[in-house]
Amino acid sequence: MVFDFLVPVEDQVLAHCELLPPQALGKNIHKHTQKKGLPVLANVSVAIIGVHESRNAFEKKIEPLDISQIRIQLYKLMLGNWSGTIVDLGDVEEGATVEDTYYVVKELTNALLKENVVPIIIGATQDITYPTYRAFDGIWNMVNLVAIDSRFDFGEADELISSHSYMSKIITDKPNNLFNFSNIGYQSYFNAQEEIDLMERLFFDAYRLGDIINDVSLVEPVLRDAHIVSMDIQSIKASEMGMSPHFSPNGFTGREICAIARYAGISDRVSVFGIYEAENTAQSFQLIAQIIWYFIEGFNFRIKEFPQEESDTFIKFIVPIDDEELIFYKSNLSERWWVEIPSILTSHNKSNSSALLPCTEKDYLEACNQNIPERWLKAYKKGLH
Repeated sequence: MVFDFLVPVEDQVLAHCELLPPQALGKNIHKHTQKKGLPVLANVSVAIIGVHESRNAFEKKIEPLDISQIRIQLYKLMLGNWSGTIVDLGDVEEGATVEDTYYVVKELTNALLKENVVPIIIGATQDITYPTYRAFDGIWNMVNLVAIDSRFDFGEADELISSHSYMSKIITDKPNNLFNFSNIGYQSYFNAQEEIDLMERLFFDAYRLGDIINDVSLVEPVLRDAHIVSMDIQSIKASEMGMSPHFSPNGFTGREICAIARYAGISDRVSVFGIYEAENTAQSFQLIAQIIWYFIEGFNFRIKEFPQEESDTFIKFIVPIDDEELIFYKSNLSERWWVEIPSILTSHNKSNSSALLPCTEKDYLEACNQNIPERWLKAYKKGLH
C-alpha cells in the first residue's frame, strides 16, 4: 500500500506539540506518529504531506528543506473557526531514483483525491508538481493548473525535467490532460520572450506581478477554475523571506501571498495545493506556516455553487457586443461572477465542465463598455482550435 511509504512526523515536532495550548493547531491535527501509526482518513478534509525530493533542483540545494521546522511553526498557530478534520500524514523520503519518488507522490495524491481529501504538499522543489498533475489520470479528464511563480518554468527544449522546466513535461507528456495553465505573478526579466510568446500561442493566462499587486482580487476567478495550485515560494520578495540569496528583491509580500492562498482555499475546485522551493530561514518557516493556515481558512469558507438558468440565487445579465451576446451570471450568495462561453465551442474541446468561465465584476463592466474581456477571448480562441 502506498501509504506505507510515508515516514511519521518527527519526534522533535511532537515534543514541541506537547507544550502548546489546547487551541493550537498542533493539538487539533491528527498526526502520523511512530506510536499510533497513520490517522484514519474517514471524514478528513485536508492532509499535510512533506516531500524531501530535491535531486531535480535547478540550483543544487546545499542543505535539505527542514520540513519539521515548518510544522513546528504551523502547529503553534491557533485553530480557526473551522469544521473540517485535518491530518498530517508525515513525509515522503527520497526514493532510489527521482522517478520512484514521483511514483509515490502520484499514487498518494491519487488515493487522497479518491477520498475527497485535499493534499497540502510541502516540497523541496517545484518539479513535484508533475506527479501531482499525473495523479489526476483516470479521475479527471481535463485539468487546470495555476502556478504562483515569477517564471513560467518551460526550460530549454532539450532539458530533462527540473524545478525550472517541469511545465514542458506537463505540456508534452501523454496522456495530455492539461486543459489550461495560468501563471500568477510572472516577472518579465526572468522569462525569455519565446516563453511569453508560447504562453500566448497556447492561449494560456499570465498575470504580471505588478497587475496582481495593484489588485490581488484578480486572482480569485483564476483560482476558482483551478484543480492544482503550485506555489513557488521564490515568487515572494527576499526581504519577506529572511534575505535568502536565491530570492529576488521584487515579489509578493507576505500579506499578498496569504491572500492568494486564501483565494486558493475558497475555490471548490482546488484539489491539490503545493508549496515549493523554500529555504531554511526562520522567517521562511513562519510565512509558509501562515500560507498553509490561510489556505485552510479559505477551505472552510468554500461554497459549492454553479450558475443555472432557473435559480433565484443567480442574476443573469445579457450584454450585446458587436455581433456577440455575452451572458453573465452573478451569485446573490457570494457576489461572484461567471461568463458563458458559446457551447458550440466547448463541444469541440475535451473539457467535461459546463461552458462557464469564472470572471470579475470588472469584466462585466468592461463588456458594458463594449470591451470583450481578455479571459473570455482566450477561452473562445482555445475553443476554436
